Formats: sequence, C-alpha cells, structure tokens
Amino acid sequence: MAANSTRQAMDSGFDDPDHDYAASIAGRAMRSMAEQRIPPTPANFAVWFRYFAGSQDDLRNAVDLLIDHNRPFDAGTNRNLFETYVAPQVSAVALNTSERLHTLMGAAKGFLATAIADNQSQIQAISEVTDQGNAGVDPKVLVGQLMNELARAATRATRLEAGFAEKTRELDVIRDSLSKSEERARTDMLTGLANRRALDEFLRQAQTTADWGEPLSVLLLDIDHFKSFNDNFGHSVGDQVLRLMARVLREKVRQQDLPARYGGEELIAVLPDADLAICAEIAEVIRRAIAECTITRRSTGEMLPSISVSIGVAQYRTGEAITDLIERCDRALYLAKGGGRNRVVTESELDRAAAAG
Repeated sequence: MAANSTRQAMDSGFDDPDHDYAASIAGRAMRSMAEQRIPPTPANFAVWFRYFAGSQDDLRNAVDLLIDHNRPFDAGTNRNLFETYVAPQVSAVALNTSERLHTLMGAAKGFLATAIADNQSQIQAISEVTDQGNAGVDPKVLVGQLMNELARAATRATRLEAGFAEKTRELDVIRDSLSKSEERARTDMLTGLANRRALDEFLRQAQTTADWGEPLSVLLLDIDHFKSFNDNFGHSVGDQVLRLMARVLREKVRQQDLPARYGGEELIAVLPDADLAICAEIAEVIRRAIAECTITRRSTGEMLPSISVSIGVAQYRTGEAITDLIERCDRALYLAKGGGRNRVVTESELDRAAAAG
C-alpha cells in the first residue's frame, strides 16, 4: 500500500512531501510515453506528467483527441504540446509578477522623486516670500503669494496621494496573485485537498498544541480494491472516484480539521482537539457516506459498481514522533483491510488482534 512506501521513503531520507503521489503519476507518464514511442525528454515528460496529474483539462482533451484519432506523437506534435500547454503555465506567473513589480517600483521611485522635488520647491518659494517680507513688501501681497503656494502644494500632494493609492491597489492585486500561487503550491492537483507539504506543516503545529495536553487524532483512508477498479474502468474514471472520495472527506470532517492527499489512493485527515472516540465516529460517518455514493461514468452515463473504503484511526501520544502516530494509524488500516474491508478500525484493536494472533 502507498502508506508503507511513503514511510519507507521518509526513513530513507527523501524530503519531497509529495514523493509517493509524484512517483505514481511519473510511473504512469513514463509507461504511456513508452507505449506511444515518445522520447523521454524533460519537455515530453512534463507534458505527460501534467496529463496524468489531471491539472489541465485543455491538455488532457488535446492528448485524448490525438490518441482517439491514432495520431502519431512525432517530434513536431510533442513540441507543440509542450509549447502550447506547459511552457506558458511554467513561466507566465513568474514573468508577469516580476514585470509588474518592476513597473510599480519604478513608479514609486518617480513619485518619491517628485515629492522631494516639490518639497524643495515649496521651501524655496516660502523662503523667497520670507525674504520679501524682510524687504518691506506689502503684507497683503505676501499673504496672497503664500496662499497661492500652499494651494499649489495641496494640488501636488493630492496628485501624489492618488498615484500612490493606485499603485497600492496594484500591489494588493499582486499580493493576492502570489497568495493564490502559494495556495496552489500547498494543494494536491487532482483532489483539491491539502498536499503533503501542507499536511506536514499542519501536523507540526498540531503536535505542538497536543504536547500541552490537547487531544490530537488522525484517520487514514484507503479505497478498497482501487487497483482493480482502475484496471477495469481506466485511470480517468479512477481519478473521478478519487475526487469524489476527497469531496466526501472534506464535507464530513470539521472546520478545524485538515483533510489531505497522503499518497496514491490514500487520503488522511488530521483532527486537532479530537480524541480516539470522536475521530472514530467521524471516520464511520465518512465510511457510510462513501458506501452510499453512486458513481456514474461521465462519458457514457453508465452506473459503476459502488466503492467502499477502509479507515484506520489513531490518537497522538504526548512526546512521540508523528511518524509513530501515522504508523499506528496505518497498522489499524491494514487490520481493517484484513478484516474484510469497508470498516473502521482504531488503534485500540491492534493489541487485541496481536493477542488473538
């Protein structure tokens, strides 16, 4: 199962938080490239990795159309796919953000230079009026000059303020764009759930709170017989099922919980301030909701066999490593699989199972 390979990868020193998921997608990409006799260049691999990740509908549709019409993936076709669907996605955000920031910094520099020049001009004008006063010029004339100079200063200040306000709004847009990019970097492309990077960060924060005595529990969910489902109906339908499971998980956990993609067909949820019993109750709600789902093949409307999940549940023990918590959860999941699947098993049943064995 994916959980075991994930744990082994962590023990072996891999740092990539999405290693298992990426490895699964990469394997599918390489196999399809070999079947289509496509050279395994970085550009070609990027195309097919994105295709199987399901992150770009336009790319998927283009490749599916080529396959349906038995079109060869020659050098020209491969290059067009990369230049049309991959290269713009890779560079557009970074290039656009850099250019906009450069423009804004230039504008801000110009505004500041103008403000400094206007300030110097105003000081000079007031100094000249002061000199005229010392020379005995009519006070009424001096007052009029001062009023005119202050009016011009106010007008310049208003223009500068409007300019700064406009650039501030542009900076807000850039900040929002960067925030969305960061969010995408923390989100699993296929399911829309948190990815391993976001999961690891959340677990570290939750562990800190739990070490002060607050309960913390985790549930690990695996789709039963998912490999045979993929083999019978295809990976695109399998992806559809995985998205459905992710949606149910997201809807059934609490607002403060974090549902995430753990690897392959495994999903996970971290439940702060929830003991083993509460987590098991939520896991059972999730299991029943998934068992009641009806799945329809989008392309044909065909009703597909029902899907079930097995779920393992474990609670954090103060001071332990998070890997130990996940390992107990994983063993409980294996026990659920071995006990017939479509069930929830908590870590409290591990000792009883060991004693009975």
